[in-house]
Amino acid sequence: MDICHVNLASGFSGGERQTLELIKHQISLNYRLIVVVNPKSQLATEVEKLNCRTVNAKNYFDAHKRNSSENCRLIHVHEGRAVYWALIQSKLFNIPYIITRRIDNPINKKWLSRVAYKNASALVGLSRKIVSLLSEKFRDSEIYVIPSSPILYPIDELQLAQLKQRFMGKYIVIQAANMFKHKGFAVSVEAASMLADSHPNIHFIFLGDGKEREALEARASELTNITFAGKQTNMGNWFALADLFIHPSYSEGLGSVILEAIAAGLPVIGTDVGGIPDIIEHNYNGLLIEPGKPKMLASAIVDIYSFSELTDSFKENNIIKLQEFSIASSAKKYRQIYNNV
Repeated sequence: MDICHVNLASGFSGGERQTLELIKHQISLNYRLIVVVNPKSQLATEVEKLNCRTVNAKNYFDAHKRNSSENCRLIHVHEGRAVYWALIQSKLFNIPYIITRRIDNPINKKWLSRVAYKNASALVGLSRKIVSLLSEKFRDSEIYVIPSSPILYPIDELQLAQLKQRFMGKYIVIQAANMFKHKGFAVSVEAASMLADSHPNIHFIFLGDGKEREALEARASELTNITFAGKQTNMGNWFALADLFIHPSYSEGLGSVILEAIAAGLPVIGTDVGGIPDIIEHNYNGLLIEPGKPKMLASAIVDIYSFSELTDSFKENNIIKLQEFSIASSAKKYRQIYNNV
């Protein structure tokens, strides 16, 4: 099957990693792929290593030639601005396209955005929440839910040993995301402050970078139970080091980093927002709290810290839960959509 994937993001976060994971799996299934990417992105670098053709597009007005999607039966969009690239390419060369939406924000009200979504042959949301938002706006569209899949990272045993030495005797709680307000890092800082005296061996490590980092570091300047470790390219060592993963986000399309954490064997505390409840069933394979509630977060952390049987139960149930999120399952669902289109 010949498919053209489009992701014009300049960064390399969860959405781009998920795009790459699907591309790799489809190549293993003998798909013939063209991937349209931003030449400045790490995704472009990674895709160039694979057995597929890349087309560089700096923006959605760029690279509109017939051979940019030559022989492709369908265009698959993975990122917000790429919907416009697909719309233009579709109109020029009569190629259908589908859109995978990864965020649970309200649909853009701009005229061109609505046109791009309405002209798509199918819409896919990563979670029930996203599908609900799509269904409200585009009632006549074919809409499906297909979740992300966890990425497994390698572990460098030497680096892991150094991290264990550095944080010896600590119960490690990690949060990993771009440091934007909606990711809830400020809630985690407040929770850490609440636990600093009562549970001094619980240590928070924040992995990520962004415009909120400076303010967060200032807020945590007098706390000794927080480490800002910066943006990481390989989460394997940190997952192996950690005892608990937290994700107190205010909004979340699905939460692919949560999938990665539970695939690495960690218990997880998340907020009851967006697509997170698609992954975490409260008291079954993790804990759900209300967003913006540092006291609830601190209490949930202490519960998991204090009761090892809770952690063991969550780990066992996550083995079952992860079966819903395999890349093979997602790829099979996408193939059915491709064939339908």
